Amino acid sequence: MVLKKISYVPLASDIVHSGHLNIIKHARKYGDVIIGLLSDKAISQYREFPILSYNERYNLVSKLSGISQIIKQDDWDYKQTLKKIKPDYFVHGDDWKKGNLSQVRKFVINEMKSWGGKLIEVPFTSNISRKLIKDKIDLNLSISSRVSLLKRMLVLRQNLIGIEAHNGMSAHIIENTKLKEKNKTKAFDLLWSSSLTDSTIRAMPDNQSVDYSIRINGLNEITNISSKPIIFDADNGGKIEHLPYLVKSLEKSGVSAVVLEDKTGLKINSLFADQSKSLQDTVKNFSKKIEVACNSRISKDFMVFARIESLILGNGMKDAIRRSKNYVKSGADGIFIHSKKKDSKEILDFLKKFRKFSEDSIVMVVPSTYSSTRERELFFGGANIVIYANQLLRSAHKAMEETASQILKNGRAYEADKNISSIKKIIKLIN
Repeated sequence: MVLKKISYVPLASDIVHSGHLNIIKHARKYGDVIIGLLSDKAISQYREFPILSYNERYNLVSKLSGISQIIKQDDWDYKQTLKKIKPDYFVHGDDWKKGNLSQVRKFVINEMKSWGGKLIEVPFTSNISRKLIKDKIDLNLSISSRVSLLKRMLVLRQNLIGIEAHNGMSAHIIENTKLKEKNKTKAFDLLWSSSLTDSTIRAMPDNQSVDYSIRINGLNEITNISSKPIIFDADNGGKIEHLPYLVKSLEKSGVSAVVLEDKTGLKINSLFADQSKSLQDTVKNFSKKIEVACNSRISKDFMVFARIESLILGNGMKDAIRRSKNYVKSGADGIFIHSKKKDSKEILDFLKKFRKFSEDSIVMVVPSTYSSTRERELFFGGANIVIYANQLLRSAHKAMEETASQILKNGRAYEADKNISSIKKIIKLIN
């Protein structure tokens, strides 16, 4: 009996398009097609996290015709998978000859040669790609997947970086800002929906004057542009009786997590020098808020973070640690520890003490005032999430202020042109 040859086709995308179907069709000419479906872990090692979970992507791919078998692939560079399967043919699009996968391609060619296998490259299908399709589809169609995204990320990657998005333009910039490092691409992992920036873009005070419903409606602009998970800054969450409606509204909008701060009464921004009128809630009351928020969520993947203001209000490290223990016990998925010191010593001290009694809880930090501290120092110290909470809006404000002044001063826009985006670039952005 003559054994059929094996054609191995790796797939990663949570969006299957005609280019993929063309590769599978081509692979069938050489033998039985085995799909190596990359796991979340494998994909996250070289590009942005997939919107759909592995099981959702498996169900999608399993419905395609012409496939003999689907296996899970945990190695993004194929080193373990190829040695295990030793396929006769490895079928891939020819779009990986350049870029961050070019070195992986060289490895595949050499590895296949060692047992007489061959790399088959299919011409790239023009005018089609995951990005092009993602730009056209309504990302809100996968609400449950969006909600689960942050928790899935944290299972596989303990260190995440996020940045504030206050409208569609900022979300677009974040979505398309990437840095290539060796064989990997670095990008922001998540978006921060800030009460400060949401108030500022409306020229309103940051004291919860902007209603939650207005802020949540604004999220639609962001979710139409970006597939990244969103953490929502909810200040103190309002009245405990209203909290279930807030949580459910956030989930329905595709938000992955909410942050509640343990202050009470009229909000005073934590970075204000004068905190004399700020009141910190009792541990008992705020713990109850956490319990209500956790019990109100529809999905177990929706996360609730407790923001501790003890260091902001001068109540000391012991109070911050005591509160963190109680909040975790009350069900908080993570802690947001805040500080307005110019260096990170206070934050790193908290992390060291916190990790002595909790290894698994997620800790989020926001280095707005201690901006000279690098991410790696915070991660090494025990933080899981680093958020740049207001830098994009602050940079936009400075640029707009300078441009307006230049135009007034010169009576024309010519002098400002060199410091602003071209009209051509703006038109390209919106088309």
